[in-house]
Amino acid sequence: MGRAGIVKKSGSEVKSGRAAVKKRGVVKRVLLQWDLQILVIPPIILVLLFNYVPMYGLMMAFQRFQLGDFPGFSEWVGLYQFRSLFNDPNFLRVLRNTLVMSLLRIGVGFPMPIIFAVMLNEVRLLRFKKVTQTISYLPYFISWVVASTLFFDFLSVDNGMVNNVLMALKIIDQPIYFIGKSSYFWGLATLTDLWKELGWNAIIFVAAITSIDAEQYEAASIDGAGRMAKIWHITLPGIKSTIVILLIFAVGGLMNSNFDQVWMLTKQMGNALLRETADVIGTYVMRIGIREARYSYAAASGLFQTAINFLLLLGANYLANRVNDSGVF
Repeated sequence: MGRAGIVKKSGSEVKSGRAAVKKRGVVKRVLLQWDLQILVIPPIILVLLFNYVPMYGLMMAFQRFQLGDFPGFSEWVGLYQFRSLFNDPNFLRVLRNTLVMSLLRIGVGFPMPIIFAVMLNEVRLLRFKKVTQTISYLPYFISWVVASTLFFDFLSVDNGMVNNVLMALKIIDQPIYFIGKSSYFWGLATLTDLWKELGWNAIIFVAAITSIDAEQYEAASIDGAGRMAKIWHITLPGIKSTIVILLIFAVGGLMNSNFDQVWMLTKQMGNALLRETADVIGTYVMRIGIREARYSYAAASGLFQTAINFLLLLGANYLANRVNDSGVF
């Protein structure tokens, strides 16, 4: 009994000794890398200031906030702002537009960069490959302010390039008013987003493909595998984890809409004409919450949007872990 107690005590002492040594090792590494630790401080401060401090303002969603009030000291109204949001007949239309445009962006805009990256990987002319990739991601650096103006000119009824080409090919007899019909906006938003983001999003998949062991392709060639067989059995499985992680993030942002894109396109084409299909949560909050000074209403809308995104992110990550154990966390 006494011997067992001695052994037990010795074991606990060993564990505490190891913990102390490990702690001293961490402190020593921090002191040795003091210059690197200092470099980390500014990003931490920025994250605290712009990601955590503003969370204090979420209380506005449960208050009747007015200009001049300090958040947290306004009249508390509980869930009144959320009831107003869900009872607003325009909110269902806005929610529908947000979901449809996000699903189109995922359904079209997510697989296309993967396909483009795989096609680039199959190009054997290195110069042509580099030029193509450079041209593809240049639109990413064009702001939506400039891009919306370009699309307005291209799609214009008055001597717009798209209408001129379609009429020259005898496909249409009269110019189509692309920029004024709400029925065209979802497709237009999807295509413009694809044009702007395709090359930039493909960079991640191109990098993932280059990390695949080249010996796998050589072994497949010896076995007589063709290009499509290599793509299906080597390339795609090799970037599967990257695809899953980015898909999780895409699903987690389903309730988000590209505010810059939608706002600038509707500004160029006329807000009133396209509001039926172009009004998303971001533009709705800007118009109703900010312009009309309904700040608590805007905060409730943003909190609802963030909560749904958070639940979607958890759900997508859970499914990814259940299916092939490749979730983010």
